[in-house]
Amino acid sequence: MGSVETLTEETITRLTEAFGAKLLLDPAQTERYSHDRSHHDWTAADVVVRCTSTEDVSRAMLICSESSTPVVPFGTGTGLEGGANSVRSGVCIDVSGMQRIIRFDPDSLDVTVEAGVKRSQLNPVLAPHGLHFPVGPGVDASIGGMAATGASGTNAVFYGTMRGSVLGLTVVLADGSVIHTGGRARKSSAGYDLTHLFIGSEGTLGIITEVTLKVYGIPPAAAMALCVFNDLVTAAKAVQRALTAGLPLARVELLDEVTVDSINSYSGLSLTPSPTLIVEFIGGKSAVSEQLGQMREIANQLGAEAFTMVDGGDNRERIWQARHSALPAAQAMLPGSRTWSTDVCVPISRLADCIGQTQADLRELAILAPIVGHVGDGNFHLAFVLNPDAPDDVARARVVDRRLIDRALAMGGTCTGEHGVGLGKVNDLLLEHPSGVPVMRVIKGALDPKNLLNPGKVLAQR
Repeated sequence: MGSVETLTEETITRLTEAFGAKLLLDPAQTERYSHDRSHHDWTAADVVVRCTSTEDVSRAMLICSESSTPVVPFGTGTGLEGGANSVRSGVCIDVSGMQRIIRFDPDSLDVTVEAGVKRSQLNPVLAPHGLHFPVGPGVDASIGGMAATGASGTNAVFYGTMRGSVLGLTVVLADGSVIHTGGRARKSSAGYDLTHLFIGSEGTLGIITEVTLKVYGIPPAAAMALCVFNDLVTAAKAVQRALTAGLPLARVELLDEVTVDSINSYSGLSLTPSPTLIVEFIGGKSAVSEQLGQMREIANQLGAEAFTMVDGGDNRERIWQARHSALPAAQAMLPGSRTWSTDVCVPISRLADCIGQTQADLRELAILAPIVGHVGDGNFHLAFVLNPDAPDDVARARVVDRRLIDRALAMGGTCTGEHGVGLGKVNDLLLEHPSGVPVMRVIKGALDPKNLLNPGKVLAQR
C-alpha cells in the first residue's frame, strides 16, 4: 500500500474552494471532531469537512485522494476504541450533518437513512406506524457509525446486531467513487456480500453515507424482572440455563455489585447492591407472563436471593436508562478519574468461567473495574476506573485487560464483541485471526491502495 502524505496548503485551498463555510480550520473548532470517548491518544484534526450529502463526501474524498491526504470519518464520536481518533496530519470527514430519512416503506418494513441519523431521531418517525428500530448501544450513536463498527446493544440476544439488520449501504471509496451494496430484498444469492464487508470495517475500506435497515413491529407487551444472586458466576449460569431451556429473552443484562452500587448513586435508584440480572421478555401479555414464571423457576433453582417484577413502563425505562449510564456512573465513583472500557465475547458455555476468572484478576490486582454485559450473547464489559493519583493503575489495568483478551481467545471467543478494533485492539486482531489478517490486508490494499482511509486503525502497520 502507498504511503500517506501530510496535508498541504494546496489541498486546503481546494477544500476551501469546494466547501466554503462547511470547512473548519480553527483547532478550537476541530478538536471536538478529533476523538471519540475512548482513552486513546489523539491530535486535533487539521481540517474538518462537515458534509451534508453523499456528494459532499465523494468530492472531499476525491480531493484527498488526488493529494494522498489521509482521512478519518467522524459520526457522533461515541466509540470506545479510538476508531474516530485523529492521530496524524489529515482531514476529518464529518457525516453527522447527514440527517435525511431518504425512504421509509412501512409495508416492506425497511427504511433508508443518511449516516448521521441517530436512533433517537429515527424511532419517532417509525412509531406512528407501530414500528421501531431496536438495535443500538446505550449511547445515542449514529446509524452510520453503528454500521461501521458492527454495533449491537442490550437487545442483541433477541434482534441481533447491526450485521443482521442492514440490508444495503451507500459507500464512498478511497478514490471518491460511490457504490451501492445490497438492496431492499430480505435475501440474495447475487455475488459477493459487499454489504457485510463494509459493516465492521470502521471506515478503513470506505465511508458509509447511507444505510438501508430492517425495521420491526413494536411488541404489544413487555415485562421485566430483577434477579438478584449471591455471586456473579451463578447469575451468568442462570442466563446459560435460560437460553438452553429455549426462553426467548428479549434483553438480559448482567451487573456486578459494584455496577449496581454505582448506578444507584448516579441515577437515584435503590436496587439491592448484589450481582443482578435485568431480564426482559416481549410479546403477548400471556406469553411474557409465562416466560417470566419460567425464569423465576430457573433463578430459584440456582438459589437467587430475590426475583422482583418491575411494574410499569416508566419504571422499566428508568432502570434501562440507569443501565445505559453505567460508564459515567463508574467514573463518578472516583471524582477526577478517567475510564477505560473494554469488551470481549465468549461462547455462552464459557461465560461463567470467563467472568469468574476475570473477577479473580480484579481482586488480585486491586483494580476498580465494574463488570456489566449483554450476557445473552456472551458479551461483557469492564470499565476500568483509573485514579490520576495512582500512576500504576494503568499498568495494572493493562495486565487485567491482557489476561481477559487472552482468556477470551483461548475459550473460542473474540477480543471485541461490539466496541470494534479501532486503535486499541489492532494487535489483538492479529492474535485472533493470524491467517485472516493477511487476507484483510489484501482487501484493504485493493480498495485503498494509498492507505488513506482511517490509517492505523483495525490493521497493524507493517
